[in-house]
Amino acid sequence: MAVPPDAAQRAQQLRDALDQHNHAYYVLDAPRVPDAEYDRLFAELQALERDYPDLLSADSPTQRVGGAPLPALQPVTHAVPMLSIYTETDKSAQGALAFDARVRKVLDVPADAPPIDYAAELKFDGLAINLRYEAGVLVQAATRGDGQTGEDVTHNVRTIGQIPLRLRGAAPAVIEVRGEIYMRRDAFEQLNARQRESGGKTFVNPRNTAAGAIRQLDPAIAAQRPLSFFAYGLGETQGWTLPATHAQVLDALAGFGFPVCEHRVVVSGPQGLIDFHARIEAQRAALPYDIDGVVYKVNALAQQRTLGFVSREPRWAVAHKYPAQEEMTRLLDIEIQVGRTGALTPVARLEAVFVGGVTVTNATLHNEDEVRRKDVRIGDWVIVRRAGDVIPEVVAAVAERRDGSEREFAMPTRCPVCGSHAARGEDEAVARCTGGLFCPAQRKQALIHFASRKALDIEGLGDKLIEQLVDNAIVKTPVDLYRLGVLGLASLERMAEKSAANVVAAINKSRETTLQRFIYALGIRNVGESTARDLARHFGSLDALMAADAEALLAVPDVGPVVAKCIVEFLAEPHNCEVIEQLRASGVHWPEHAPKREVDGPLTGKTFVITGTLPTLSRDEAKAMVEAAGGKVSGSVSKKTDYLVAGEAAGSKLDKAQQLGISIVDEAGLRTLIVGSESRGDEVNQGAVE
Repeated sequence: MAVPPDAAQRAQQLRDALDQHNHAYYVLDAPRVPDAEYDRLFAELQALERDYPDLLSADSPTQRVGGAPLPALQPVTHAVPMLSIYTETDKSAQGALAFDARVRKVLDVPADAPPIDYAAELKFDGLAINLRYEAGVLVQAATRGDGQTGEDVTHNVRTIGQIPLRLRGAAPAVIEVRGEIYMRRDAFEQLNARQRESGGKTFVNPRNTAAGAIRQLDPAIAAQRPLSFFAYGLGETQGWTLPATHAQVLDALAGFGFPVCEHRVVVSGPQGLIDFHARIEAQRAALPYDIDGVVYKVNALAQQRTLGFVSREPRWAVAHKYPAQEEMTRLLDIEIQVGRTGALTPVARLEAVFVGGVTVTNATLHNEDEVRRKDVRIGDWVIVRRAGDVIPEVVAAVAERRDGSEREFAMPTRCPVCGSHAARGEDEAVARCTGGLFCPAQRKQALIHFASRKALDIEGLGDKLIEQLVDNAIVKTPVDLYRLGVLGLASLERMAEKSAANVVAAINKSRETTLQRFIYALGIRNVGESTARDLARHFGSLDALMAADAEALLAVPDVGPVVAKCIVEFLAEPHNCEVIEQLRASGVHWPEHAPKREVDGPLTGKTFVITGTLPTLSRDEAKAMVEAAGGKVSGSVSKKTDYLVAGEAAGSKLDKAQQLGISIVDEAGLRTLIVGSESRGDEVNQGAVE
């Protein structure tokens, strides 16, 4: 059949593109496109060569496995070629059915014969390696290379603790063990965290990080990378009688001391393959390492030999992939999303792309620093990743595709929702809207906090009711709560007239509160219950607090520069001040007093932590006793803690206090400290809680 000119031209374009991608992936360890994009180009070329056999040539990417070895590494000719396995294009259950049908056809198995047994495994996303052992000792490690010739990377592989330097038990004269070098996700995240701390380069994904460590010249670099290994097959063997099945081969490799993945089973027939594929897909996101599919292998080695090979892959094995977790698409814009706590998050608006089993149009960019670090620009081609139920994220920009029209992103200085000032703390990665009482994006969270038990304590005004009030545009700020009537509330879902009356009564009751509770209810960032108490005690009135500058705030015990900055920014926002004045006008009031300084008592200067169940005191009562005596109460144990007050079932805080050598007392011991009886010291009633 004559080859149309446009088909020949397209085939050449595909060969050129695939050759470039192969070089970037296998030689440079810096892929330019996601696996799914590569697979599409490869499949298109395969289809053209199938339709027009005259297009097929020995140098086509479809006839080879990967790229040439790096010149700096010594070449290794594989005694048994390291060939890729065929990837089933149908990612549904039909993929398993098609593989079983092909196997049965080649083996000439009758339709009524027993099902074929298959070994089912995971398809790891790492670097394939061939480990050669002679007389039980590791003598050589080589990469796959182009399948016939790889690279000698023995010097780097020796640094991987999971790979035995000497085999256990009676070893064959020669055995080549094949497997995957990879990096666990947690190890990858820890490595990148160390890189960021040291100001070094961060890495895009675990696969390329592992490959880059193995395929370079300095073994010290490989030794610093937390690499792992799984064995999954054999190359050349001498002086060893092979087991009858692939599953038995893996068991034997485990006996020699190799790590073999626990997620491997032997199943019968295509239904067993389908069930395995579905089971692993459900577990995929929770696995500690990346996979992009599963692998099916005919279990009986005799049947494998009968099936043999075709072109570049064995007939007896297939890779059954899952929907790609990484895809490439265009970044159309970067918009700002304001969260419930006021955090401003840059979100990528994308050309629709199918990734991770769903169509994605938005992806997180985390924060401004990540946008800068990844050098992501509006208009870029980007790689998008979605693993399981994880929110899609932009992994990297494809800088090679830029044409000069791309625009750099600028983080706004004002909230795009309410226009309030957006502030970013010195040690924080996230900018936040300061209009907490006013900003529509923060409405629900602000109201839930305002009504909470330690704030205005509005009984009956729970999360569900607040959601209805906000969703129905009945309440916009806390001020609107004090305008609610029984009839309006009773009309809401699951609200009868009596329950509505109870809520209105609770709202009216909350008008009489304390300055400490009111300050805490405002929801100022980093101002918790303890800090609100200190502010109320120190200033005595809300007007004095609102007039305070950063210097005056720093005079408050335990208020540092970060907290002072948060308070100043919150009270400098006109929207917040307006809501505060409206609340006061609505009748919310509290007793005020002259500014107070620190209580001078028997516990002045001492910090306590209270844990467990005390015999007669609630934690709030014990806390009030400590504070009335001049002490401070913290929620966590640290070196700054002076005493731990421990009741029944004290738990981990007691363990930590004992480790740090902190004085431990029970309720009776606390009372003794407060009345100032120093004769028993810190050892009062300690035995009861140890």
